[in-house]
Amino acid sequence: MNKHSIITIIAIIVIISPFAHSGLSIIGMQNLEYRWDSPGQFTFFTMSNHGEMELCNSMPFWVSFEKLEIMSYFETNYLGTFSINPSTINPMSSTVQEGIFSSEKLSASQHVFMTLDFEFDGGDIRLDPNQLIVVVQADMPILGIVPYSSTTQMSGFDFDRMMNAEDLTCD
Repeated sequence: MNKHSIITIIAIIVIISPFAHSGLSIIGMQNLEYRWDSPGQFTFFTMSNHGEMELCNSMPFWVSFEKLEIMSYFETNYLGTFSINPSTINPMSSTVQEGIFSSEKLSASQHVFMTLDFEFDGGDIRLDPNQLIVVVQADMPILGIVPYSSTTQMSGFDFDRMMNAEDLTCD
């Protein structure tokens, strides 16, 4: 192999690497598993007072994101957002990340959360739990400049079960 071929191969690898990392992060975020840091202890009210989440990367490559937001809505009214700062998660491992909850109407949000937590734990139905919607959005810019986000919407009950999961693939 001559000198020009080696330089060309190295240049191709250098050019493709950032695109490959961005593409793999997008795939990895689709398969990212998460739960509350204390399995079985999650409540929406606790989330509204900040806390930590365990993020599990079950893929054989690194996964990076710029921002992970969990937005809560009840009857189309925005309740607040739990945000996790940028992170890179090693292959086949988990990490615990601190999150911050923000809301314009914190006390009203906490009241709704306490009522729904009571219902999810088997209490009397006062509010329709089907009206609680959780949207999980992960921002992963491609090459650090092209905006890309992955959004998943689920019911509050499904999100509650996921956050209280006992086992993740990384365990």
